[in-house]
Amino acid sequence: MRKFLKLFAIAAALGLAPAAALGQPAAPPQAPAPAVQPSAPPSDAISAQSQAAPAQPQQSSDPAMANFTGEAPSDAEVAEAATFTSTTQPELGIGQPDGRAGLQDQFTPIGEEAAWFHDVILMPAITIISLFVLALLAWVIIRYRRAANPTPSRTTHNTLLEVAWTLVPVLILVVIAVPSIRLLAHQYSPPEADLTVKVIGNQWYWEYEYPDHGVQLVSNMLDDEQARARGEPRQLGVDERMVVPAGATVKVIVTSNDVIHAWGIPAFWTKIDAVPGRLNETWFRTDRPGLYYGVCYELCGARHGYMPIAVEVVSPEQFAAWIASKGGTMPGAAPAPAAAPAATIAADEATAATPAPSEIVEAPAEAPVLSRESNQTR
Repeated sequence: MRKFLKLFAIAAALGLAPAAALGQPAAPPQAPAPAVQPSAPPSDAISAQSQAAPAQPQQSSDPAMANFTGEAPSDAEVAEAATFTSTTQPELGIGQPDGRAGLQDQFTPIGEEAAWFHDVILMPAITIISLFVLALLAWVIIRYRRAANPTPSRTTHNTLLEVAWTLVPVLILVVIAVPSIRLLAHQYSPPEADLTVKVIGNQWYWEYEYPDHGVQLVSNMLDDEQARARGEPRQLGVDERMVVPAGATVKVIVTSNDVIHAWGIPAFWTKIDAVPGRLNETWFRTDRPGLYYGVCYELCGARHGYMPIAVEVVSPEQFAAWIASKGGTMPGAAPAPAAAPAATIAADEATAATPAPSEIVEAPAEAPVLSRESNQTR
């Protein structure tokens, strides 16, 4: 081994090491190439283009901080995104049960329409029908009891009475059907979505995916001590909320990984089953920022009552900051269209102003080929 190293050192000193390693005779000595002037600018157009228009941070390749409308964020929004913390606190009687006998206050167009249908059409109709039937029963009980009417009437087939008790229910059903069908049409014909969220039910927690933003969350219920510390209602607070921007049409795609669950927010008039192997779809839109709670509405197992839902509605700027804080990106923040032509013009000008090098050293015509013996040695 020492002899081999000595021979290799001697060959290197004589300039024969490359030829010996390749198994070829040594190449004849050539004149040394003249050094290239260091002050000469590069002639490569790509290098000139990169020097003419260098990429700026948060400009063309990182749309993470673009706000909900796809515009470039301000410095304040960038600073907010770096230290985003949720400040939305629950409000008593808003988006959560408060002991009332009626519906929760509604904060979506569908919810407002459904609440109007319930309060103006259904409840008066139900109340009037119930009181009318109760009055008829009371009148029959009192008027036609044995003591007051010992000899019952034998009257049958009263045409007017039969027509009345047939037409009146039909008219009531028509009055109910018109707003009901209109509500169903609005509920199942959503406008174009501004945001898509995929909701996945598990035993016993929820997953939220934002496919257009690259964000995925796992939401679990807070225990009593954590909920008390954060000022949230018991068994409704969660560690990761579903965050959406105010004024945006949110499409919710719901499915399940195990058994049937049901995702719903009473204040949004939204409830839909999460079925394994099936994608169900619903939507909502609210203009009021706040915190809204829901629960799983399907008997899904032993901890069915411990998988709540919390939807936090924030401003579009706060939503963009939240997405950035979760490591996601906002869609639609494309680079400025004028940047590419300007860079191309600058590259052309730099190339035209670059002087040609005085002397060029040509590369060998063919690459060296290793012999079979050298391959076997390696």
